[in-house]
Amino acid sequence: MAVQTIPARLRWAVDFIDVQPQDHVLEIGCGSGQAADLICRRLEGRGKMFAIDRSEAGVDRTKQRCAVHVEAGKLTVRQIDLATLRVPVKRLTKVFAFDVNLFWVRDCKDEVALLHERVLPGGSVNLFFDTSRPEQVPEIITKTAEALTEGGFRVYIATSDKPPVVGIIGRR
Repeated sequence: MAVQTIPARLRWAVDFIDVQPQDHVLEIGCGSGQAADLICRRLEGRGKMFAIDRSEAGVDRTKQRCAVHVEAGKLTVRQIDLATLRVPVKRLTKVFAFDVNLFWVRDCKDEVALLHERVLPGGSVNLFFDTSRPEQVPEIITKTAEALTEGGFRVYIATSDKPPVVGIIGRR
């Protein structure tokens, strides 16, 4: 599948996190594998990606779409919930998620604590949301930023009008 068929909002978010060739990236909620594909294309050498999804279908779609990255040893995909995650790569430089409601619809202290423990100093947790439903945006920003701040991250907000995206970025 061609890169241009990947939604602009995902391309914008992946560009924003500025993946470096040696990064160790965790994607939460890999879904169809579109972001994983974009991220893996930017990894080289020791750069690695670990993608998780609670849905078996999401894991299967990601493995299928990203087979070349899996075969190259660049990408590992697992069906698992973030709360029970045991990252094989102990140290992460970046965490990426797009439209993962966990961070604003329920208590996520344990998940954020786990991320804080795994992300290297200077690393970041990058949580992006589609803002095409503007009435939800203030709550998404407030609750997600609160969860990250309480978890020990310094929080920044990044926005784009075209495509309509907000990013809540937690720096370690």
